[in-house]
Amino acid sequence: MDPGRLLIGATPLGQPADASARLVSALASADVIAAEDTRRIRTLAQALDVKPAGKIVSLYDQNEATRVPALVAEIAAGATVLLVSDAGMPLISDPGYRLVAACVDSDLPITCLPGPSAVTTALAVAGLPSERFCFEGFAPRRHSARMTWLATLAAESRTCVFFESPRRLAETLKDAVDALGGDREVVVCRELTKTHEEIVRGSLAELAEWAKEGVLGEITVVLAGATPTADVDTLVAEVNALVDEGMRVKDACAQVIAMHPGAPSRRELYDAVLRSRQ
Repeated sequence: MDPGRLLIGATPLGQPADASARLVSALASADVIAAEDTRRIRTLAQALDVKPAGKIVSLYDQNEATRVPALVAEIAAGATVLLVSDAGMPLISDPGYRLVAACVDSDLPITCLPGPSAVTTALAVAGLPSERFCFEGFAPRRHSARMTWLATLAAESRTCVFFESPRRLAETLKDAVDALGGDREVVVCRELTKTHEEIVRGSLAELAEWAKEGVLGEITVVLAGATPTADVDTLVAEVNALVDEGMRVKDACAQVIAMHPGAPSRRELYDAVLRSRQ
């Protein structure tokens, strides 16, 4: 018997009309729908005027490990399983990784039904550089861990996207001011695609003050990358000086980058150094 397949389906962030035609078809035809919240997927199906033909089972953080073997067995036996989260793309700070990894290990077919994602939606509307960016998931909950994490962003030149709870947003932005300075540009996206969507732009200091009044809804934050403090030619000269003293190029690049917040990536600097030494 030929195996079935796993479908990874992106669901609307707020507007049911954002659902793709392929997602609608999968909701109607899949043998099993593995949903982060079975109530929410039933509500979405109703809004899309779709009647699921297969069974709907829950798949969330606390039960994913125990659910996976049975779902993999069903796919191996020929079933089509549709994986969905509450909103956006599964696995992106949502359940599903264990199931996908298990299907990969079992050499079972996997297909993605692309669609909405809070990460790329926020990045698109932020108005910050988007040709290179990083996604950091949820900001750490505890102050000490959060400050350590923010320190890693001090020299990050790429635009950074992360999620935050509305209850902790004000505290996180205040910590960001302390760790990164108040002038760094930031955009807070609230309730993306929903009726009360709000996009707030400004400096970290300005938005930290704004958030003090309290914020509701799903929050995605887009943080501008660090501004380089030295041009590439200067950095290359520093690396070459270290190399001439006996240090390996790779190690010299790492040391120079650590000394210059906002410097280019190690690979970019490394390539620039090699070009300079030809």
